[in-house]
Parts: sequence; structure tokens; C-alpha cells
Amino acid sequence: MIATRSSLDAAYDNVVRTFGNVLFAVLLFLVWGVFTIIGVVVDQGKDASAYFSAYPAPIARALIRLGFDNIYHSPWYVGIIGLILLSLAVCTFKRVIPARLPPLRPVKIDKIPLNASVSVRGDEAGVRAKVEAFFRNRGWHIRNREFDGVEWGFADKHNWARRGVLIAHLGFVIIAAGTTIYWAKGFSGDAAILTGQTAEIPQTHAIFHLDSFRYTIAPIATKSGMVYQPIDYVSHVTVTGKSGVPKNYTVRVNHPINVDGTLYYQSSYGFGMRFLVTHDGKRVPALSDRTLKEGDTIDIPGTQSTIEYTRFVPTVDRVSGQPSADPRVNDPATVLNLFVGGSSAGAALVPLHSAIDLGRGWQITPNRYVLYSGFQYRYDPGIPLVGIGALVLVAGLIISFYFLPARLYVRVEAEAHAQTCTVGLAATTVKGYDIFETQFRELIAEFTSSMEPPGPSAHFSPAEAY
Repeated sequence: MIATRSSLDAAYDNVVRTFGNVLFAVLLFLVWGVFTIIGVVVDQGKDASAYFSAYPAPIARALIRLGFDNIYHSPWYVGIIGLILLSLAVCTFKRVIPARLPPLRPVKIDKIPLNASVSVRGDEAGVRAKVEAFFRNRGWHIRNREFDGVEWGFADKHNWARRGVLIAHLGFVIIAAGTTIYWAKGFSGDAAILTGQTAEIPQTHAIFHLDSFRYTIAPIATKSGMVYQPIDYVSHVTVTGKSGVPKNYTVRVNHPINVDGTLYYQSSYGFGMRFLVTHDGKRVPALSDRTLKEGDTIDIPGTQSTIEYTRFVPTVDRVSGQPSADPRVNDPATVLNLFVGGSSAGAALVPLHSAIDLGRGWQITPNRYVLYSGFQYRYDPGIPLVGIGALVLVAGLIISFYFLPARLYVRVEAEAHAQTCTVGLAATTVKGYDIFETQFRELIAEFTSSMEPPGPSAHFSPAEAY
């Protein structure tokens, strides 16, 4: 039993020593930062095929097997947050609280760097009363304790500020709780909806119909040339939420709409394209009725050819015949890539309503463009907690940095055969001795002059003497 207890005590000491180490805590934060960066760099929540198309096969397999395709819900990410909270708890209760909230106990006054002794005429009870009145009148909180028959006085100023670090720690815990709620119940995603079409949001089952979309571009003349600045993107949508009642909304950049607690943002726009595909002069409905977005492809039946709609060119420069920087639609064209057997066979800039011959009787013609609107959506039930935690964290840091808690240890000793007492004073702070030295010197000078009748000059020990 004794051996088991010793083993448990040793294991406990090792855990406290490890998780209470500041360098270990910093290492945990670095790992957390790396995981967060991975979540930013790697698109989250995509199909496995998306990762194999974006990365080499070994990297794609590693991302999927390690859970980096959904890292914020992975055991790695949640585990590192748990370790950070454990380290925070150990540091708080084993390091911060003992250092910030020291118990009231006697000290060797002359061993503390900031100390002084003042001789005051009078009996011990009278001197104690004058000492307490001096500090209390200057905003110090006085407490008296007796140790082994000796009475000590403890004077504290801004004692409440000792809890600033604890408040900051509490703020981080609240933030972690808010982010944990998002990992457990929140979600985010994006959707691109063509004008006139309807799409359902998978997570909320809200139905969006894009009634119309418009954008405004302002040409601005600069020293380096003409710059085209997007001013506004506006989507007019009809949304059917949980109530089943369609409602009209207007979505603009930086002005999201709230549907059943989920925020929907205007994030982008693009041009879908309808192509007229013919074979031996006859329209092929299955291929001509599709609306392609940038990156979509058309496989030509009976051949190994694939046409990729690469991008839409709003304006073609009439002089050079090349794409212009003007994003306003004037002389539109499309960039098409031809792939034969999976290998690129070339690209072409094809103006609207201009046909290109693919061989074997096949022709393709960019026929009509359709604007689509890109939406980002996010449901985060932990936002209120994160906001509260941020305020608490900032409040704790302000308290810690801008207030200086100080404690004075006071001992009054009557001198033998004389109506005189020696008052010993020592000062400590949570930020070291140097920062309080000037204030301590001024306080002792004021204390000495206030004791009546004036006694002998005080003996003062500055911090730099130690």
C-alpha cells in the first residue's frame, strides 16, 4: 500500500512538473498553431476525390488518414486543446495562485530587498494604532495576524489586481468553450447558385432561389494605369427556411442575412456558360442544356475528347485580340481547353456565338452566359461565448499590466527601557522589487515624517543593494 501510494505521488509530481512548465505550455500552443494553419491551408470537408486532384496521391492519402480534411473535429485538434486546458489548470493552481495570492505569514524583514526600520516614540499599542491609521488613510487594506505570540500587520494595495492573471486564464477557458461548441455543433460551407436556379444547403436544408444578381465595377485612373474596382455585389434571393414560408432577402458584401441562426455571406460571383453542341449539324440536347461553371467539362461522345470551360473573359481587347483587364462585359469570350485521352491538346479564346470544329462532325459554340452568385455560410453557436471570453481576457490583461499589487509586512517591537518602538516594514510585489522601489522610498519618507513626535531618521534598504 505504501509503495503504491509513493508511486502515485511520484506520478502526480511528474504530471504537475510537466504541465506546469512554461516551455511545455508554449510547445502546446505552437502545435495548436500548426494544426490551425493546416486547417486554413487545406480545404475542409471536401470529398476524397478533391484532395487526390489537388495533391499528389501520398499526400492526399495522408491528409485523409490523419483526419486533416476535417481537422477541427479531429482527435488531434480536440486533444491538443484538452492538453492546453490541462496545462492552464496546473499552471493556475500550482504556480499562479501561490505566487499571486501568497498566504499571510511572517517574514524576515531584513532579508527582503525593500525594507526599512523607523523608530517611533510611544507605547506599543499607541504606535500600532498610528501605523494602522497611516496606511488605512492612504487606501491600504490592513489585516493583523498573531504568530507565536507576535502580532504582525499586513497592508495590501490593489490586492484585487493579483487576480488579473486568473481572470485572463478564465477568459481563455471561456474562448475555448465557445470554440468547442462550434466544433461540436457548428458548420460552414459555400454554394454557387446560377441566376434563376434553386439550391438546397445540405446542413440546414434551406432552399435558396437566386432571383437576380448584379455587380458594380468602377474604373479608377492611377499612375500605373486603369484599375477596375468592384464596388458592390448584390444578390436578390428567395429563401425557404424551417418555417416553410419563402422570404425575400438582399445579400451584399459585408451584409450577411440570418436564416434560422445561420449567416449567409455574399462572397463571389462568376459566369456560367451555355454551349450549343452539335453533331453533323444537329443540336445535342443532353450537352446543350447544361450550364457550366469555370472548371466544368463536356465529354464528347464516341471520342476521347473533353472540352473544359476554363474561364469567362468579359472583354477582349480589339487591338491585340487578347483578354482585357476590364471586368465589365463588352466583347465577351471564353477560354476553352481541349483534352484528348486525358492530355492537353491546346487552348483557345473563343468569342461568344463563334463555333469551333472538334472534328468528326462535332462543333461547340459558346451560346449564352449566366451570372452565378457565390455564397459562404456559417453557423457558430459559440460566438457569444467567444466574445465574452475575449472581453474577460482583455480585462484580465489590463488588470495584470496596469495595476501593481503591493504588500507591506509590518512589525512593531517595543524597545527595552524606553517609550519607543521600532517599526519594521518590508514590501513585495508580483512584478519584482525594482518597479516599486521609488514608491516605497517615498512611502517610508512620508511615514517617517507623519509619526509624531518626529523620531530618528529611518533606515532604508533599496532593492539594488541586494
